[in-house]
This record gives sequence, C-alpha cells and structure tokens, in this order.
Amino acid sequence: MTIERESGTTIHGNPLTVCGDVLNVGDAAPEFVLRNKDMKNVKLSDSAGQVRLISVVPNLQTPVCDTQTRRFNEEAAMLPANVAVMTVSAEHPINQGNWCAAAGIERIDVLSDHYDMNFGDAYGLNIKDWRLLQRAVMVIGKDDTIKYIEYVPEVSQEPDYDMALAMVMQATLG
Repeated sequence: MTIERESGTTIHGNPLTVCGDVLNVGDAAPEFVLRNKDMKNVKLSDSAGQVRLISVVPNLQTPVCDTQTRRFNEEAAMLPANVAVMTVSAEHPINQGNWCAAAGIERIDVLSDHYDMNFGDAYGLNIKDWRLLQRAVMVIGKDDTIKYIEYVPEVSQEPDYDMALAMVMQATLG
C-alpha cells in the first residue's frame, strides 16, 4: 500500500496529497524505469558508477518547470563527465521530446514517469490530485545512495540550484 501524505506539497498555499515515502540523505536510491523521448526504457542502474543529478518537475510547459530545466541544461555543460543529469516529469515522452526540441534542451536526459508513476511512488513525489510529480532535486552518488534531496514544498517555487550543484561537486569527490 502506498503512503499518502496530505499537504505533501502546496500550490499557492493550497495543500495537495503526495503519494510515497519521503526519502532522506543516506537512503539507498530506489531503482526506477522511466522512458525517454524515443520511448526507450531508462533505469537508474543504466548510469551506475556516475553521480546523478535528478531534477523533478510537474509540467515542462509551465514557467517554473521551464526555468528549472533550462538552468540544469546549462549547468550540465560545466559539470564533470562522470555526472549524469536528468529531468523527470509525468508528461508523455512525445510531449517531452517536442518541448525539448523547441527549448534546445540537449545536454540532459528528459525522462517520463507517465506510464505507471513508479518513480513518483518510489521517491515520494506522486501528486495524487494531479497525477503529476512534486518538484524536487536530488543527487545520487556513485554508490547509489542519496547524497542530497530537496522536496520543494510549494509547486510554484524554484529549488535551491546552488545547493544542489554544490552537492553534485561534493559527490564527485567521494
């Protein structure tokens, strides 16, 4: 049974129910299977041995999600080669691919949890009311443990980019 957290996130102060357990620094990162724009499966284990920066957004076509994804796409060019950068949303992979093409997103993998919300449930990010994902940023180390995770409490708020990027750099040293 999936845990439901009332007021797991808010939109303009109004509470939304989020499904899944909250993860913490030091927890093992759950395996996931997502789809890319070519409809191919992508698993966490596909990037084994790398540091993973995972940016999670509700909807790429909204201003904050657009800003967040563009920011991490730009930052990806300056990160070490052993860092995989991904953005995850619950939008259909074809819609994601179209948005990425129009926005010039080429340095990160944009992945979809559209089909079964397994990522959202495993990482405690499934917004039940909308069948979208709560905004979050996480860093998963080479050892597959969570080194940093920020569950952004308000859907319309941007994450702490500087802290996430600092934690990526710290994880590359460990």
